[in-house]
Amino acid sequence: MELKRVFDFIDQQKSLYGGLEVCFANKVNEEWVTYSTEKTSNILYQLGSGLLRYGLKKGDKVAIVSENRPEWNFVDLACAQIGVTVVPIYPTITEDDYLYIFNHAEIKVAFLESQHLVNKIRKIDEKLPELEKVYTFNDVEGETSWKTLLSASEEEIANIDKIKDSIQEEDLYTIVYTSGTTGNPKGVMLSHRNVVTDAIAAAETLPVDRGNARALSFLPLSHVYERTSLYSYLCGGVSVYFAENVAKVADNLKEVKPHVFCTVPRLLEKVYDAILNKGMATKGLARAIFFWSLNLGLRYNPREKQSLWYRFQHFIADKLVFKKWRAALGGEIRNMNVGAAALQPRLIRSFWAAGIKVCEGYGMSEAAPVVCVNRVNPQDMMIGTVGPVLNGIDVKIAPDGEILIKGPNVMMGYYKQPELTAETVVDGWLHSGDIGELIDGKFLKITDRKKELFKTSAGKYISPQFLENKLKESFYIEQVAVIGSNQKFAAALIVPNFEALSNWCEENNIFEENPQKVIENPTVLKMFKKEIAAANKSFARYEQVQKFSLLENEWTVDTGEVTPTLKPKRKIINEKYEKEIEEIYS
Repeated sequence: MELKRVFDFIDQQKSLYGGLEVCFANKVNEEWVTYSTEKTSNILYQLGSGLLRYGLKKGDKVAIVSENRPEWNFVDLACAQIGVTVVPIYPTITEDDYLYIFNHAEIKVAFLESQHLVNKIRKIDEKLPELEKVYTFNDVEGETSWKTLLSASEEEIANIDKIKDSIQEEDLYTIVYTSGTTGNPKGVMLSHRNVVTDAIAAAETLPVDRGNARALSFLPLSHVYERTSLYSYLCGGVSVYFAENVAKVADNLKEVKPHVFCTVPRLLEKVYDAILNKGMATKGLARAIFFWSLNLGLRYNPREKQSLWYRFQHFIADKLVFKKWRAALGGEIRNMNVGAAALQPRLIRSFWAAGIKVCEGYGMSEAAPVVCVNRVNPQDMMIGTVGPVLNGIDVKIAPDGEILIKGPNVMMGYYKQPELTAETVVDGWLHSGDIGELIDGKFLKITDRKKELFKTSAGKYISPQFLENKLKESFYIEQVAVIGSNQKFAAALIVPNFEALSNWCEENNIFEENPQKVIENPTVLKMFKKEIAAANKSFARYEQVQKFSLLENEWTVDTGEVTPTLKPKRKIINEKYEKEIEEIYS
């Protein structure tokens, strides 16, 4: 069958594989609850009928505010079947952002996960004139459960089929509000064609046994990266298991034993740091073997034929160390796609050496979102690049170096912002705002994040993300934001890896439990100065970090310093640490 609308993926599963025993699954009361393709399809018809009975019609807007769970997708697909536009909203955004998105998108019905989210919306519902009805996924006293919508007569089912047939691939499917680091979020309008073509192209890269594979989903579905990835799984006949939460991912990996999943650099860095901390906690021969294996991995290059001696050493390292890494990820992982920010090359080398094929990609919400991705075939991957362009998409480099994107995945435009749309998409080419080059005419390399560049008072431009990635190669640096706009030099705000730092302090006879006193210790500061000096060697003098400030508290989504995909919100960080920045430049 021809795939044109997002809900066609469910029908395709039925026709290609006779349906999957597990289309979606999540854990409820410590037990995995599964939904087959057939059961999922039935729920979509019932839910769609319930939404029509309520009074929704094509073009109406429905919000989903929830963590990942099967019900999220049931609402998404049921709305798509009847032409209702879904607006996914992060559960963690501010009250001002809720007000802006609900009113800007004219949300008519909202599906909320929990009592906590109901409280947030009820607090402001007098300021939401378009909002008519709230449904909840969890049972919440005084609120209407989504389950009350689940019924459909034969006549209603026939009506759903009629409406499905009327939905065109060019029709608006969703409005995705970017989690931007400054200003009001922008509403990216994506059609069925945008998402379906991107999901199909992404599915072609999956190295799985179609109809018999598993994926673990834990990045927020409110971000189009995870949402399109999920539909690529449906397209590829992959069963989708939802992690309980980020804290439980390690446990869920061992239970589900996924073949594929998506992540972001920050989470992969946390995995790598956890591995390092375990290695640093060992003693004697075990520690020597661990770091010997780690250093061996840092020299790994999938595209190069390794010497016989290297292969022998790698065989030993795999038996003693790397097989434990694979076991920690469930033991059956074939591909881990990483996007949303730049990934440190050392992580790619280390995980490939461990038999875990980490493939860095690139995209943006306005491109539905995947544009490029490295593949598991070594000839189709190059460390330091974001890989070859997906089938059906064109990429070219403008004279000023900007990456331009054209294809069926390029957005319809920004909701209610025609002027901004006209500035961003010119003659069909989406202006990414990123600077890059094509290596060997095939691999896209991001050389600068145009949107994040800042200029020093000397007129020199600095790209903070590349400096930050280099600094994070230190065992002792957990998070970092490079600053210096309109200042004489670049500096860094650093959140230490306190577990690694604690081990270092113990080895250096620093016995202090108070984190604030640890980061004020002169010996600790001297060590960080050396770590920064080592990273600085890779950069021109004007780019180098001259001063730094160590911070006690980790940056999180809840505390507001990072986006839901864990990228730093530079404006918020600059405001929150104004005192520390003043001290740096005083």
